[in-house]
Amino acid sequence: MTRYVRLIDTERCMGCRACVAACYTENYFTPDAPWNVVVEHEIGTYPNTQLAFIPVNCMHCEDPPCMTVCDEIGVHAITKNEFGVVLIDYDKCIGCKYCVAACPYGVPQYNESLKQLYPEAEAATTPYEQVDYADRHPTHQKKAKVVEKCTMCWHKLEAAMEAGKADRIGKDPEYTPSCDLVCPVQARIFGDIDDPNSEVAKQIGAKKAAQIKKEYGTRPQVYYVLEGGDF
Repeated sequence: MTRYVRLIDTERCMGCRACVAACYTENYFTPDAPWNVVVEHEIGTYPNTQLAFIPVNCMHCEDPPCMTVCDEIGVHAITKNEFGVVLIDYDKCIGCKYCVAACPYGVPQYNESLKQLYPEAEAATTPYEQVDYADRHPTHQKKAKVVEKCTMCWHKLEAAMEAGKADRIGKDPEYTPSCDLVCPVQARIFGDIDDPNSEVAKQIGAKKAAQIKKEYGTRPQVYYVLEGGDF
């Protein structure tokens, strides 16, 4: 079996937000619907305090509440595939925002508009944006008034599988989520947790990484090395 997970080491994270920039460039999210954010919080006791940083993207839960509520109202726009990746079908999403309310991590974001924050961003398109809309990967066929979130760069993982190179996921840049590639302090690792020889499985065990907000029973597939206690 294969389950893709992410390890985020907050003891290494310095809050540079390179992961956010990489996600923006790769997935072209809008200000209304960020796919990756960095939460800042203070740890310690005055005057011995410091900032800690916690990057947050979709947890790709084993039991995703967003999918549960979407199914309960009969829309079925959210699915979880055999590799553990939770995806939203923009063509099915009705923008009801039930998934936004259900997620304990505040991940799903309603995209009111495709308008960019800076006017120049609309004119300066990336090579990927120059691809005809119909030819883009389904996760990049953006629409207004639907919900979006991190896909673990599913377009990259899917390309690896189609090329028969699933074993290179988390190792080769073209088959690894962009946020995990750019971290200058190696605070992010991505891979198959069901492979005991994978780097992510080894580091989760060695660093005693934990899932956050476990009390909700969602079984998130993003693990954290936490600085200053639980989040």
